Amino acid sequence: MTEASLLDILAEVWAIRAIVASSMVGLMCGVLGCFIVLRNMSLVGDALAHAILPGVVVAFLLVGYSTLAFFSGAVVAGLLTAFGITWIQQQVKTKNDAAIGIVFTSMFSLGVILISRISRNDGVHLDLKDFLFGYALGVSDTDLLLTGLVMVYVLLSVAIFYRYLFASTFQDVVAQTMGIPVKLLHYFLMLLLSFAVVASLQTVGVILVVAMLITPAATALLLAQRLKIVMLIAGGLGMLSAILGMVAAVALNTPPGPAMALVATLLYLLTVVFAPRKGIVAKAWYRGQRQQMTMREDILKRIFRQNQKHGTADPAGIREELGLGSRAWNRQLASLRTKGLLQKTELRLTDAGKLLALRMVRAHRLWETYLNQEVGLTPDQIHEEAERLEHLLTEDMLDRVDAELGYPEKDPHGSVIPSKG
Repeated sequence: MTEASLLDILAEVWAIRAIVASSMVGLMCGVLGCFIVLRNMSLVGDALAHAILPGVVVAFLLVGYSTLAFFSGAVVAGLLTAFGITWIQQQVKTKNDAAIGIVFTSMFSLGVILISRISRNDGVHLDLKDFLFGYALGVSDTDLLLTGLVMVYVLLSVAIFYRYLFASTFQDVVAQTMGIPVKLLHYFLMLLLSFAVVASLQTVGVILVVAMLITPAATALLLAQRLKIVMLIAGGLGMLSAILGMVAAVALNTPPGPAMALVATLLYLLTVVFAPRKGIVAKAWYRGQRQQMTMREDILKRIFRQNQKHGTADPAGIREELGLGSRAWNRQLASLRTKGLLQKTELRLTDAGKLLALRMVRAHRLWETYLNQEVGLTPDQIHEEAERLEHLLTEDMLDRVDAELGYPEKDPHGSVIPSKG
């Protein structure tokens, strides 16, 4: 398909309706999904998405093909599912995931059976595939209006009750002591979730709505820590997934719902790899920087000890001890000189280098003393552990260890512990 023909198709009224409806679903599900993920309710979202099916079918039997009837029946089924899951968890003492599995599989099975039975009747067209995977290209004006109203209601509810949802999500015990009705908030969140699932029925279907609820929120949590920022990012990612998925579906002539879910997953995978702090690349870079810093500190410490003991340092011995090749050794020396920790011409430390080396020696000997006195390890067992942890101990942690040990002057090997300078 050429770019011109794709743009022509996307300019059609039905395509614009589909994109607008999908964008609203993506925004709503992204924001609401943050609370679902943080509360470990992802499986509940999946359960509600499946469990609304019999409500839709019963509404069809009673009223016929009506968007409002589908909405009402699905919400009732969702609320019954929420109450059923909670009742089994609390009254029967069944494990949470088992209770969810019992309720949603039975409700979904009931919906499938009802659809299969009424679809045998002449003149009845209720396609199970459309409910499972959605049919965004068939969005009507009524669907668009209903989706918009649900989105506004959900977003306003989240904004109005944000503080209560925040408190009950992160500290439910504290929230209870503050007089916040935690259980009522739980059911209210279930209601909002039911609304979101029903509004997503036409665009992505009952199965793929879980992807729009969970994936953008999980992606946003890799990019930010503050909940308000996470919600903004999740909403934006949900909209982006919906729009790109719709464009891809039109271009490739595939169902829109699965295309949206795959785009959301692709954005998640890209974030897993390239997220600034939590991504694989960032973590690998941080580990590499940490290893380089550890190596430089080890070099400083050994030069310092040898200068103190012999008046000069043995570069060949230090290289052999640390397992460094000549290129790596020269690179580390150049870095130390650039940082002002090593003299330009000699293998001697600057004043700043001596201070850092003394800190490393203090950390090593204090931790050896702690392992010996508090943990009960022998002097032969403590060196390697102290060698590893001396690079990770902050100044504040060292001061606390020093105070807890009573400010010892020597380590278990009899070496003097440098004072804090």
